Amino acid sequence: MSDIKLMDLLGCAMLAIGKYQSVNKVQIRSLRQLVLGSYMVALIPLIALLWQSQQDFDDVSYITTVNTQFFVSVASELRDLELIGEDVERLIKQYQVLPNPQLDELADFAIVRFEDKLAFLCNILGGLSECSVIEGHIAKLRGYAEFNDQLVVNAHLARFAQSVELIKEQVNGAVGVRISQQQSHLDNIQKRQGWSTAFLVLLSLALILVAAQLIVKPVRQLQLIIKAIATSSHKLPPRSDSAPRELKAVEKDLFWLNDRLQQLEKVRTALLRHASHELKTPLASIKEGCAILENEVVGKLSPGQTEVVGLLNASTERLNLLVVKLLDYNALLQQAEPTFEPLDITEVIEDCVQEYRLLLSQNLQSIKTHIAANIQVHSDAELLRRILDNLVSNAIAYAKTDSEINIKVSQNNQFIIIDVLNDGKPITEVLRAEIFEPFKRGVDKRNDKVMGAGLGLSIVADCARLLNGDVTIIDANEADVCFRVRLPRSD
Repeated sequence: MSDIKLMDLLGCAMLAIGKYQSVNKVQIRSLRQLVLGSYMVALIPLIALLWQSQQDFDDVSYITTVNTQFFVSVASELRDLELIGEDVERLIKQYQVLPNPQLDELADFAIVRFEDKLAFLCNILGGLSECSVIEGHIAKLRGYAEFNDQLVVNAHLARFAQSVELIKEQVNGAVGVRISQQQSHLDNIQKRQGWSTAFLVLLSLALILVAAQLIVKPVRQLQLIIKAIATSSHKLPPRSDSAPRELKAVEKDLFWLNDRLQQLEKVRTALLRHASHELKTPLASIKEGCAILENEVVGKLSPGQTEVVGLLNASTERLNLLVVKLLDYNALLQQAEPTFEPLDITEVIEDCVQEYRLLLSQNLQSIKTHIAANIQVHSDAELLRRILDNLVSNAIAYAKTDSEINIKVSQNNQFIIIDVLNDGKPITEVLRAEIFEPFKRGVDKRNDKVMGAGLGLSIVADCARLLNGDVTIIDANEADVCFRVRLPRSD
């Protein structure tokens, strides 16, 4: 009966699994409903296990109680049978010595009691072969009053006593068989309990995994959408049909955010494209006009006019620098996939330094490089060159005049390390926290008298990120300012 009920519970659990497997085709109303329903379904096997354990406990308790009563009753009846048998032998022997009605009555009563006890044991145990034999001996002992020979009486009593001993052995054997059966039944219950526990626990784990998958699946969908937005993918994963309404609302907001970001990206791209086209053309005309005035093509300039033309030239150069930096930053953001190839770091640094030779001579500055031996660099040539250009330009702009700028390249077990060191005013901790953000620049006066756009170091940080590295400002004993770039080794 308990097995049938257990199979009914397991059937309910399997039906729940079937419903969970088809849940993708059903609209899930809310995340709370999904979580609570998952817990409820996952608890079905555990409830079945507890119910079966209770049934097995009741079964064991019942069997133990019944067998205990049986063993106590059999032991008591067997003890009484043995004592009554001894009374029968004693009374018959006394009657043979001194016959009288009282002993005759007591002997007959003892025989009747013995038969009752024997009948009880034979009925409750069954299958005792000695029962019929001892009944024959009792029938013969009923005629004890007619026995005239003491040897005949002793012979009957000896066979009777022997049958009683055989009855005791057979009863003990039957009790042993009953104990073995009880132990076997308990072993079967224990085995069934163990297998049921293992099966139901596995079933519960399976239900938990199914429920977890139902909860994790829409969350993974959100992760895919977020990753697509982060990588500026134009095509997002399709929207979920069976997710809880809370997660569908988040998914809807992410799609809206992606549309908004694409609109902003279009605006930014259009703005920079128009800046490139609209600003460079009039800027070139202004520079050409300033050059004509400065060369006195249209007439000789007075000292005041020469000063004004110089200011115009300086402003034009500053505006040109801002336009170039903005376009450079836009180009960097457009480049999302660097191309890694073996590079000669010494050659890259020398080319970079060569372009700044004139500016270095004007500031009475010099650059020394220190490159460790056996360094092999695998990187994107364009991104690495942008890193060096901006760091060297920044060092020239903020280093002391008549000072030395050092570029050191080394490596450890994980990274290629590029340090650009210069002597100048140290960078405060507050400024270090935001100096690599776009349009953030230092407050110190530049050597080139040009106000920067605040994009150089942010370009360095973005280039390092694209190369799977980073850039930081560290404290160095040999210089006031040290920018450190770490790029992962190819090996």
